[in-house]
Amino acid sequence: MASFERLIVPALNHLIQKESWAKDRLRPFSRAQLQISAGAIQIQLSIDECGMFALGDDDGIADVVLTLPSDAPAKLLLDQDALFASVKLSGSADLAECLAFVFRNLGWDIEEDLASVLGDIPARRLALTGAHLGNQLQNGVKRIAENIAEFATEDSSLLAPKREIRVFCQSIDQLRDDAARLEKRINQL
Repeated sequence: MASFERLIVPALNHLIQKESWAKDRLRPFSRAQLQISAGAIQIQLSIDECGMFALGDDDGIADVVLTLPSDAPAKLLLDQDALFASVKLSGSADLAECLAFVFRNLGWDIEEDLASVLGDIPARRLALTGAHLGNQLQNGVKRIAENIAEFATEDSSLLAPKREIRVFCQSIDQLRDDAARLEKRINQL
């Protein structure tokens, strides 16, 4: 797994290098150890004196553990806010809050990186095309999910449709109210 870690560290540091605020926020936590846990993948990182990430000590105790949900790749593509909300943080509260803020606000300016290689105009066009393709992919995945949900509720009867659940809940509420009224009448006798 060390080869995967060797790819993550430079990628994170590339993003942090361009954001002085991120380095400033991470610098007070130099020498802190963190562990990112995503199922079978365990990544040990540490924060250096400059506010950058380095490979962590596998034997060291992590100050903070970030546990990603099993559906993290799907949430990363479809709904990043849901991904951040579902990450479980444990350990040092100050460091966890700092990492949550940095990871939530850290972004990759792909157009800037492409411009350094290809030039401004091709980079802009590639970035716009990539954003358009990404939106199309998200819309397509959402439509597929909606179609599967519709099939499961309407066509195959695998799941109850919302309207039937609503009617069922209303019937239960009515039954509960009727039972409460009956109990009051019985108690008055």
